[in-house]
Amino acid sequence: MATAEHLISNNLPSIKQLQCFLAVAHELNFRKAAERLRMTQPPLTRQIKCLEAVLQRQLFSRSTHDVSLTEAGRALVVQAEKILREISELKSNSLSSETNLRIGLTRTLNFEYIEPVNSQLQKLNAGDDVETPDLTSAQLLQSLSKNMLDLVLTGEKGTGHEDIVQYRWVCQEPLLIAMPSLHPASLKEKVSLEDISDLPIFWFSRSANPSFYDKCKNYFDTLKTPLKRIKEPDDSLVMLSRIARGKGFALLPQSKCTFNQEGLCYRELTDDEAKRLNIDIYAATRLNENREEILNAQNILCGKMA
Repeated sequence: MATAEHLISNNLPSIKQLQCFLAVAHELNFRKAAERLRMTQPPLTRQIKCLEAVLQRQLFSRSTHDVSLTEAGRALVVQAEKILREISELKSNSLSSETNLRIGLTRTLNFEYIEPVNSQLQKLNAGDDVETPDLTSAQLLQSLSKNMLDLVLTGEKGTGHEDIVQYRWVCQEPLLIAMPSLHPASLKEKVSLEDISDLPIFWFSRSANPSFYDKCKNYFDTLKTPLKRIKEPDDSLVMLSRIARGKGFALLPQSKCTFNQEGLCYRELTDDEAKRLNIDIYAATRLNENREEILNAQNILCGKMA
């Protein structure tokens, strides 16, 4: 009982603080860590400062451009992962007799703005009782294959999991052109890539999403004017700010086109290009999945059940 009193009375780190710490430790970027946690940067910074105060140690070295772990921070990564893993197992064990639907949503799309998917997720109480880790499609499929998730919503089919994962098509997400509002083509309601080919396109490496990359490249190769590609910044807000200054353009999922800035605008693709350039959304489960609750959830997301 004395041990219990000691644990109760002490000022200990919270689970939220440890989760915030690990997000920053993995990303080494406060903005990206905040996006991963679906929170803004100021409260994330406060959580880290509170954790450092509780532990009486500096966990990160910060400069204008860089974030790095201190020796104490590196040691805490191992301890925090162990603590959160044990808490996660405790939760899993306590829910072992109940249905605990684990759904992963790709962070490259904002499903709150995608209908009918958002309505179908609401039927499953996603974001409340349903676990919805915020990862890339590749990370989600990896978690699915390792039985860490039951069902994932992914942008395009993944590669390398064909013998483990099965896909069912859900819907199609349109792409919009994020472009400088001062560009002459911005006067058009719908813009083609040829209209804006005088600007470079911010683009990503194939390893990030091979299926989507190949879909777009196959169309790019048919253009009369080859597109000049420049590396997409890790921070999407940095990219959009550069676009607003006339430094290039980007193709973005419609559900992600919510950031507004002077000099920036979004335009639909022409009808022909919209048919070729889009994101197919799939509900993926393991190939051998036979649990009724998981298959029913997949049916709901695919619009097969009321």
